[in-house]
Amino acid sequence: MKIVVVGGGSTYTPELIDGIARFQEELPIREIVLVDPAQDRRELLAGVSQRILDKYGTQAVVRGSTDVAEAADGAAAVLMQLRIGGQAARERDETWPLECGCVGQETTGAGGFAKALRTVPVVLDIADQVRAVNPDAWIVDFTNPVGIVTRALLQAGHKAIGLCNVAIGLQRQFAEFLDVPPERVSLDHVGLNHLTWERAVRVLPEGGASFGAGQDVLPALLADHLDAIAEHLELPAELLSLLRTVPSYYLRYFYQHDRVVDEQRGGVARAKEVAALEDELLTMYSDPSLDHKPEILAKRGGAYYSEAAIGLVASLVNNRGDVQVVNTVNGDTLPFLPPDMVIEVPATITVDGATPVSLDPVAPDLAGLITHVAGYERLALDAALRGGRDRVVHALLAHPLVGQWDSANALADRLIAENKAYLRWAR
Repeated sequence: MKIVVVGGGSTYTPELIDGIARFQEELPIREIVLVDPAQDRRELLAGVSQRILDKYGTQAVVRGSTDVAEAADGAAAVLMQLRIGGQAARERDETWPLECGCVGQETTGAGGFAKALRTVPVVLDIADQVRAVNPDAWIVDFTNPVGIVTRALLQAGHKAIGLCNVAIGLQRQFAEFLDVPPERVSLDHVGLNHLTWERAVRVLPEGGASFGAGQDVLPALLADHLDAIAEHLELPAELLSLLRTVPSYYLRYFYQHDRVVDEQRGGVARAKEVAALEDELLTMYSDPSLDHKPEILAKRGGAYYSEAAIGLVASLVNNRGDVQVVNTVNGDTLPFLPPDMVIEVPATITVDGATPVSLDPVAPDLAGLITHVAGYERLALDAALRGGRDRVVHALLAHPLVGQWDSANALADRLIAENKAYLRWAR
C-alpha cells in the first residue's frame, strides 16, 4: 500500500511515521511519499522517517517529491497537513487581531479565517491534481481549519474526510483515569471542528460493542477528576460542572474570550514558541543517528495524530465498519444545520466513507453556538472561494468572536493587508 503526505516536510511527520511503524500489521504500508516544495526539509524528513521505519523493521520505503500527481498515482490515501505561509503567517494571525480587541488564534476568530482564506484554494488545487490521476484515493485532511477545508473538498466533489486529534486526546485521558484500554472508551462527541463537547463517556464491554453501549461514566469522571480535566482544558471547574459536559479546549476562546485576549497581549505568541521548537527538532532530525520520534515532539502539538490517521485509513481501505470521530457531511444528523454542513461527530467508517451515527438531540445552548459558528463557516468558505472585501467583512461580522460592525471592518482591512501575497483577488 502507498500513501502520500502533502506537507511532508512538516516537523509533525515523524509522529505520523512512528504510528505507521507501530501499526504496520494493521496497515501494511510499503511506500510513503512526502510531498513538499522545500527540498531541504523534504529530504531531511525523508531521511529521519526512513530511519524510524527501519528501526521498527518495516518494509516501507520513504521518498520525497514535489509532484503531487506523480506521488498520488496508485496511492490509497493522500494526507493533507499544510501550513500556507509557515509559522511566520501563523504568528501574524495570532497578533494583529489583538489590536482590534479580538482573540489571536490560528484556527478560529479572525486569525483562523485568514488561514482559511490562504489555505482553501491551495488544498483544492492539490485535490484536483490527485483526482486527475487517482479518483479512488481518499483525501484525509488534517489541515486547519479542518471543518472549512473539508467542506471545501466535499463541496467540490472530492473523496475526502477531515480529521482532528481533539477527540482521541480526550479519549486517551479518560481511559487513563478509568484504567481501561483506550479502544473501550466511546465518546458522545458533537459539534463542529474545534467547537465540540463530550456529552457522554461510555466504557464498552470487552470484545467490542456498538456505539452507545455501556454505562455513561461522564458524571463519575467529573466527580472524581474534575480539577484535572479542567486544568487540562484551561477552563474553570465550575463551568464544567454547570455544563455537565467536557468542552474542547478551543471553547476557552468563546467562554473566556476577554481573559484570553488579556493573556495573549501580555504573553508570547504560540507561533514563536513553535518556531523555536521546530528549529530544535530540525537540528535533531539532521542527526544521522536519530532513529526515533523525539520526546520533545509532544510539545509541538498534534498528540495521537498518527494513531487517529492510521486508524482512519485502515478502516477506509479494510472496510472495518468501526466508529471513529471525524469531520464529515451532516445529512440529517444535526437537524438544526443544513445537510451539506460539515460536522465533527462519531461515524461508522467503511470503504464508502463516513456515516454519522444517530445522536441524541443537542441542548439548546450548544445548538445555538454551533449554528452561529456554522453560519460564519459558510460565509468564510464563500469568501475563500470567491474573494472580495465585502465577503470578508460579512464572514467576520457573523463570527461570534467578532460580531461588531466596526471590528469586522477594521479586521477585514488588516486581514487583507497582512495576506495580500496569498490572496489572488487582493493583489
